[in-house]
Amino acid sequence: MKKLGKQDLLLMYRNLVRTRKFDELNIRMATEGKLLTFYHSCQGHEAIGVGACTGLRKDDYLYPHHRGHGLSYAIAKGVNPRECIAEHLGRATGWGGGITGFHTCVPEFGILGVGATIGSGFVLSVGFALAAKKRGEGQITIMFTGDGGIQRGQFHEAANMASVWKLPVVWVVENNQMAWFTPYRDTSAVEDIATLAASYNMPGEIVDGMDVLAVHTAVQKAVERARSGEGPSLIECKTYRYRSHSEGRPDVSHYLPRSKEEIAKWKERDPVKLFEEKLLKEKVLTKALIQKISQECDAEAEEAETFGFESPFPDPSNLSKMVYAP
Repeated sequence: MKKLGKQDLLLMYRNLVRTRKFDELNIRMATEGKLLTFYHSCQGHEAIGVGACTGLRKDDYLYPHHRGHGLSYAIAKGVNPRECIAEHLGRATGWGGGITGFHTCVPEFGILGVGATIGSGFVLSVGFALAAKKRGEGQITIMFTGDGGIQRGQFHEAANMASVWKLPVVWVVENNQMAWFTPYRDTSAVEDIATLAASYNMPGEIVDGMDVLAVHTAVQKAVERARSGEGPSLIECKTYRYRSHSEGRPDVSHYLPRSKEEIAKWKERDPVKLFEEKLLKEKVLTKALIQKISQECDAEAEEAETFGFESPFPDPSNLSKMVYAP
């Protein structure tokens, strides 16, 4: 596994900040009624997408989770996040051509689209991985889901097939303890999702989802395993979402408000601040550089908002070409 140098660490930190800034932009625009779709904030989850997708090949297949509508994963893979904003505004420059609402689709970066049905990513990622294996060029597939998604039957079908055929796929589960309004503890017979991997003869690992380097290390190990032909892996990232399931919805557990004390406790390990403090201690970051990166990311988000509103709407005459393959 490649050792991360100073520039790699700075890039990861910058991408964490970029993800947070664009998330805040989406929240603000949702609050102001500017978005043409809903928005699922990824605050608390940033380390997972950035950590996991840093170091992937451009042609590796990526199936994002709906948290942040693909922001952390796409940013770490090299996609310009302004395409996310444009998509939310229904503009032709968006990463789905302005017709998906929020679904990430950037084929040149290995992102072939995202389905709205929870759990569908498992069987689709198996298809991507099968294509990668047959192509024989060392591509892998990485797919992200939540703790709710792992409880769908598609996981079990996909896991069995991927293990039997030794497909190059890595499944990353973002266990934020809450599937929409229902706590994970009330819907699962096992405490740790990673233990399910043993049933399908594949490695399962539990990772601190608030620690970007811990996520990166675990995922890179699984990616190397997949590239070498050893088959799938399942990684469970323990994390927590700081906001409601989606903006404007009640932030409840079942029907009662989520515990403010619990949220505050998890915020003490904010993934952006956690990494910032680590890099400050190691003298990779300085206070001046933190301020500079923050200002640059603010400017990027502001430019993205302008870009989105100034972009054209999709041409109706091209819609059939965008929906159906020739």
